[in-house]
Amino acid sequence: MMQPEKTVIGKISYTNSWPVFHYFEPEHLGFDAEMVSEVPAVLNRGMAEGSIHVGALSSFAYAAASDRLLLLPDLSVSADGPVQSILLFSRQPLSEVKNGKIALTNTSATSVNLLRILLEKALGGKPEYVTMDPDLDLMMAQADACLLIGDSAIKASWRPGDYFVTDLGALWKEWTGLGMTFAVWAVNRDAARERPEEIAAIAAALRESKRRGRSELAPIIQEARLMHGGSPAYWEHYFRNLCYDFGERQQEGLKLYFRYAYDMGLLPQEVNMELWSHNLLTRVKE
Repeated sequence: MMQPEKTVIGKISYTNSWPVFHYFEPEHLGFDAEMVSEVPAVLNRGMAEGSIHVGALSSFAYAAASDRLLLLPDLSVSADGPVQSILLFSRQPLSEVKNGKIALTNTSATSVNLLRILLEKALGGKPEYVTMDPDLDLMMAQADACLLIGDSAIKASWRPGDYFVTDLGALWKEWTGLGMTFAVWAVNRDAARERPEEIAAIAAALRESKRRGRSELAPIIQEARLMHGGSPAYWEHYFRNLCYDFGERQQEGLKLYFRYAYDMGLLPQEVNMELWSHNLLTRVKE
């Protein structure tokens, strides 16, 4: 497939990635670049096929196409414990619903497979799964528990109710002692080879945007409130709680997640994570 002239950058629209993207301005890169904001399925496919050269995608989508992608260092959406936006709602404690009927959101393979690992491998459950649109009331009308992620989970957590709420980031931390990485930034291997200077400039601009996003949160908080509601204190804590780095600690947790996913047959192949750098490839330490 012929490469388009523009360098195409993929943006996840979920709130949790805003601090990395808020101060990123493709028009200031000095070359012809375009940023596309799409649903994860479109971004994931574009990254794997090469029509999107560099950008964010879910961790599980990276794993499925890892032979065609390289990870950008220093960028992720991770949590070392509670994440606040990947939540299982249930009428009974987790120990009583692990063999029940679980309604899964249709918007995230990463979180769905994390739940499967936790319920089946960590807790020894054998639940029945059904996939549905993310709607708390409709899901709970048909199941014993339901998984919501992102903005749907946040809004559901604000509602008064009698549900037990399990934070999957907290449960993963309790079981493994490690954090969990939910999204990564990656570059298509062909683009890394054919556009090295452009990819380097994009990676540097994203890192600078992340730095500013963490130190200048006020406009990001205001945008989140305008779009979703909530208090300044809630969004301040939400964004401060997330980790946007991708160092050894985050890599260790993600490697374990991939290994469990492979062991359970959720991934068809083992994942060898390779980091992009301007001059060479860096295999993540085993």
